[in-house]
Amino acid sequence: TALNKLMAEIQNTFKGLGLLIPYCWKKGEACVVRGSDTVWYRAKIVEVSGSTLQVQYIDRGYIESIPQCHLYPTTFYTSVPPFCIPCQLYKTLPIGNFWQQDAVDYLQELLKNEEVEIHVEELPDNPWGKLSISLYFGGMSLSSFMAYQKYCVAEDGQDIQKLGVFEGDLSPSYLLQPLPFPGETFPVTVTHLVSPKEVYICLDSSGNLTECSATERAASHDSESLNKALKWCNKIVKTLPHLTDFKKELPCLAEYVDGLWYRAKLLSITQLVPVQILVQFVDYGTYLVAPTSRLRHIPCHLLKYPVQAVRVLLAGFKPASDDKNVERIPYSPEWSLKALWTMMDCVEGKRLSASILTVSPEVTISLYGDDKNLVHLKLIEMGLAELDE
Repeated sequence: TALNKLMAEIQNTFKGLGLLIPYCWKKGEACVVRGSDTVWYRAKIVEVSGSTLQVQYIDRGYIESIPQCHLYPTTFYTSVPPFCIPCQLYKTLPIGNFWQQDAVDYLQELLKNEEVEIHVEELPDNPWGKLSISLYFGGMSLSSFMAYQKYCVAEDGQDIQKLGVFEGDLSPSYLLQPLPFPGETFPVTVTHLVSPKEVYICLDSSGNLTECSATERAASHDSESLNKALKWCNKIVKTLPHLTDFKKELPCLAEYVDGLWYRAKLLSITQLVPVQILVQFVDYGTYLVAPTSRLRHIPCHLLKYPVQAVRVLLAGFKPASDDKNVERIPYSPEWSLKALWTMMDCVEGKRLSASILTVSPEVTISLYGDDKNLVHLKLIEMGLAELDE
């Protein structure tokens, strides 16, 4: 980038220490400053007070007090505009008319070095003034989020309600994933197996998108946007309230065993003391029994992304009538556990493709391995399944 090129040029021009001889610094004067990381940065003098100067890093924005020996006056690079643009949140009034330190600390932790979306609302009257902006992270308005946290008042706060099912939301629900037309072959990954015949698939967005259908391209975009939004939600998850309503199928955020939070829905209460809830992670198909401490309200903007995992039945085979393996799947005893493990080996981590046969009453597909053969042929070879015409 242009900033990286400029920084490299500054490092080549300035070596060693700053100006060691006495110098009469003036407010607003251009200089370069040697930071605590020993890198030279463009700066300007904000305030002069004895042997220490307050400087602002003009390409970073922040202000620091620096000993004079770490500065060097220069007129180099003054023709290059600052890469840092001062901004303020549009129609946002901090409580007490100035931002409290805990709010500033929270914003630093939330936003520093993160990629966000900026909407310019008003240009300043003075070219050196602050740009009035709306800032969005993971699809959420920062002004509305900070207002919800009681750090400020957002004059234009109509989307505070969109932050989540915090209060009074009517039965929210997830959108279903649009599927390719029957007969089309499309890449998939298997995210969860219930039995050898019943699995959850995701449209695979890792391939060459130019060769993909519009449905696959849309799924790829949704998946990427959802991952970004979930990343942000994991940063703010402690600010989201715990669930108090345990209605079946209610969308929520649930903490998985890896410590991260994912989209889920409630299925049933499995235990009353202490309360344990069976949830399903809608983007994977997997299940988890979780205490209420690991369930939180879901911000409503996460409901606009279709569920990524689709439950399907695999066509062309059925349990072997003469399968002598004693160990069976408890909830699906027509299948042996060996058949389940064998199917897992056939699909886990593999590049698969699918073709939809029917969508009603249930989505039924033919599933092919990376060798283009039907995945269930291995089970038939091993006597764990038989062909189903």
